[in-house]
Amino acid sequence: MFLSVFDIFKIGIGPSSSHTTGPMIAAGLFIESCRDYIADDKENYHIIITLHGSLAFTGKGHATDKALILGINGYQPATIDANNIDHIIKKNNENKNLKINKINIKFNPEYDIKFNYDVILPEHTNGMVFTLMNNDHILFEETYFSIGGGFVYTQKQLQEGQHINQQDNSIKIPYDWSNAQEMLDMGKKYNLSIADMKRANEEIHISRDLLNNKIDKICETMLNSIQSGLSKQGILPGGLDVKRRAHDIYQKLLQEKGKNDIFDHQVVDWLSVYAMAVNEENAAGSRVVTAPTNGAAGVIPAVLLYYRDHCHYNEEIMRNFLLTAAAIGGIIKVNASISGAEVGCQGEVGSASAMAAAGLCCALGGNNEQIENAAEIALEHHLGMTCDPVAGLVQVPCIERNAFGAVKAVTAASIALREDGQHFISLDKCIHTMRQTGIDMNEKYKETSLGGLAANIVEC
Repeated sequence: MFLSVFDIFKIGIGPSSSHTTGPMIAAGLFIESCRDYIADDKENYHIIITLHGSLAFTGKGHATDKALILGINGYQPATIDANNIDHIIKKNNENKNLKINKINIKFNPEYDIKFNYDVILPEHTNGMVFTLMNNDHILFEETYFSIGGGFVYTQKQLQEGQHINQQDNSIKIPYDWSNAQEMLDMGKKYNLSIADMKRANEEIHISRDLLNNKIDKICETMLNSIQSGLSKQGILPGGLDVKRRAHDIYQKLLQEKGKNDIFDHQVVDWLSVYAMAVNEENAAGSRVVTAPTNGAAGVIPAVLLYYRDHCHYNEEIMRNFLLTAAAIGGIIKVNASISGAEVGCQGEVGSASAMAAAGLCCALGGNNEQIENAAEIALEHHLGMTCDPVAGLVQVPCIERNAFGAVKAVTAASIALREDGQHFISLDKCIHTMRQTGIDMNEKYKETSLGGLAANIVEC
């Protein structure tokens, strides 16, 4: 099994990796495929997109329609200027067309993005069908699935098993584990840390300098998202009138800093405000890192900044933090899911908390067994968590859940470091439990806004 650290950590925009980033990527892929079918400027070309399942139910709240407009117009999540998004969307809505091969293609989002609430495609709940037409004739059609974390596959790829569980056997990696126990066994056999093995696997594909530079870019973007969120005030978009809180809490913490009468638990406040700042940025559609999803984007940055500012800073250890976190995220991704639409929020914030706990345990000197224990503790105490975004927005309860995920991660790392790594439930068993819980979970509790808190808001 090989999942790169850059598969797990992707730079993009909010509010959702599965509902925003994925559809944006899919739209770009579709446009590239369309180029082979568009040649005559006298023809009447037309694009229609139909969203199914969770993409239909919460697409509006997750800005899926906006993401599709951006992707159709050739923009990518990692490079788009978030400040220019509204202008791009306004221009498309006014023109009601786009250009492919310098030929006008009709695309009116108001009518051409369709939300099908009745049909869930069998391969995955996050399905979308793109159709290129010439008058009433279908020239080309492709079905894509956004399976979480920004991963996108065609219907054929999923049906033929060309998905995340299938390794490219043409590239041999030195430490090829498929679960946590195999990872621990390799660490013992070769006397290497998880971070060392993960680094060796990455360096089969890119140089050490490039790997370090790319990890540093991920780290920089994560920390910048915190600082950006801490600096802003106002109301988050979407209609719930949710107020940004991170700025005000942060200012109070700064005023209290250094005073003798501060609460002993104030570190919890710092962790919480860091995580909330990121997820307020995510909710506003700003730049964040998928870690492993956008809905859980605040957990790992919060714990990373906690390590840097409240523990002891070391650049190489910061890299090892993220390498270790990515190793755990890859195991969860392959053996269960990181998608709220598949397994509920246990797969998003739960996975992020496990990854953060592992990374922090590594940074604080934990051995491989303690790191695995830390990840298991954090994940275990998120089992069964539903995905129930109010109004389909990644705001309530999502923003606060990231704060709790960060606090649980630090607690898990702390407990694991106090022990020798031997524990009752293995990470692999916990991951299996999460997967089975997700399978058994009622669909309305998996990112549809049809159950949980989303269905029980009292109108005053």
